[in-house]
Amino acid sequence: QVELVESGGGLVQPGGSLRLSCAASGSIGGIYTMAWYRQAPGKQRELVAAITSGGNTNYADSVKGRFTISRDNARRTVLLQMSSLLPEDTSVYYCNMAVRVVLTSSPKDYWGQGTQVTVSS
Repeated sequence: QVELVESGGGLVQPGGSLRLSCAASGSIGGIYTMAWYRQAPGKQRELVAAITSGGNTNYADSVKGRFTISRDNARRTVLLQMSSLLPEDTSVYYCNMAVRVVLTSSPKDYWGQGTQVTVSS
């Protein structure tokens, strides 16, 4: 019913920038909070950044001042602009959206397939 498709990962040198994008499609009645998570090998998935439907944002302490999350409601898209990347930012990044499917009353969580970000010289 709902699919999230991510793009924009890749290999970048320390100090570089990348922009991740995630677009939702399907029988969508409304999208509430959008977020990015990441998971490195052997570690738990952690919240990187989130943005509410009203535009309020919050960030993990480790990325504050370096990453910016934004959303385009018309395009059902969430973006993550990553700058001043560090080797410890290397992870698989997942987008997450709270989506209400058409003709239902409550939103559910949906996840993208994940995109690899590698920061290395």
